[in-house]
Amino acid sequence: MNTHYLTQAKLEELKKELETLKKDKRQEIAERLKTAKDYGDLSENSEYAEAREEQAVVEQRIFQLEDMLKDTSIIETGGDANKVRVGSVVKIKKDDKVFSYSIVGANETMPEEGKISNESPLGQALIGHSAGESVSIKTPAGEFVYKIISIE
Repeated sequence: MNTHYLTQAKLEELKKELETLKKDKRQEIAERLKTAKDYGDLSENSEYAEAREEQAVVEQRIFQLEDMLKDTSIIETGGDANKVRVGSVVKIKKDDKVFSYSIVGANETMPEEGKISNESPLGQALIGHSAGESVSIKTPAGEFVYKIISIE
């Protein structure tokens, strides 16, 4: 089982989504199924087939959320800034360019906003290292070296 790293805000968002799916969405689909059954022959009933499909999607998402929420670790910000960890904001330098990334759990990754996963190649390479150290990452485009400038 993998630990899912989440911010408190993301955890609350996922709990709310789970509650909505279990209470509101399940009820809505049950009503649609009942209405569709009243139309008669289920073998040619597209409303029934669509509701069953949606039911499967909703139940799969409920399962995913419940599974994820079983093993969740809240990302703490601040604290030890000596080593890169989930929750750190890291400034790194590659060639003459400086980048700033927040290390987040896989469920909150948004590279366009500077949030990279602890499971990404760069995130994995940075975890556990200190400011001043260099890390190298092998990619299909070659090997890249990043120097850690600072950790917050």
